Amino acid sequence: MIDASARPTLIVYRRPGCHLCDDAELLLRDELALRVRAGLGPVNVSRVDISTDAALQARYARRIPVFAVGDQESELVTTQRQVREFLDRALPRPGA
Repeated sequence: MIDASARPTLIVYRRPGCHLCDDAELLLRDELALRVRAGLGPVNVSRVDISTDAALQARYARRIPVFAVGDQESELVTTQRQVREFLDRALPRPGA
């Protein structure tokens, strides 16, 4: 089993009451489950409430939900295709 601290971390920038954020997280959950079933390692998911930080609010308010891994971001994630393409880009499959 992979140590949780060795897993990549995907950050979800969101705020409370954001139905698009809730929907995006459901899509993410489904896509991550598919990746695990395909033999790819699990991913840590961290949720960041932008409403608690003025700088994050200024940066992301009109772009949420935003997914980020390292320096790669995908904004206004609203479809399964966007989720899949982001994960394939940010967390490429071994040998890809």
